[in-house]
Amino acid sequence: MTYLPYPPDRYTGSTGERSAALRRDAFPPELARPHTKAHYLATGAVTDGQFGLYRWEMSEKDQGPDPHFHRSITESFYVLSGAVRLHDGEGWVEAGPGDFLYVPQGGIHGFKNESGEPASMLILFTPGAPREDYFERVHTVGEMSTEDKEEFFLRHDTFWV
Repeated sequence: MTYLPYPPDRYTGSTGERSAALRRDAFPPELARPHTKAHYLATGAVTDGQFGLYRWEMSEKDQGPDPHFHRSITESFYVLSGAVRLHDGEGWVEAGPGDFLYVPQGGIHGFKNESGEPASMLILFTPGAPREDYFERVHTVGEMSTEDKEEFFLRHDTFWV
């Protein structure tokens, strides 16, 4: 078996450092909308741009983005509870607890909760793009002008198919 090499060292000290950050499960979500809650577990700002990790909780109401792709970031989904429909670039597939979908740059994807029951998943972005503004403002795109909407999606590396 061939293994890829490790990336270059980012820490060059010899003793290690006390720099871990614990986030307790009881910490409230940063984003709380009527049918969606998002816990910003590790933003790109916290991870020095290495990754962004979010816990996404959906109510029983049908919701989620239609198929789209990103040019600069990967996106991965790990279902924690419930049933989530994931678009894998070819079509919609049903995913349940423990199912994982990795989407490289340019990969068409989307997700929806159409089960009629609550569902939750982890969403991982690499590198750690500032997705928080997107999450917090995407619900307002219906109020944006065409130009503002185009700028918003371009700034957040989101291209609809």
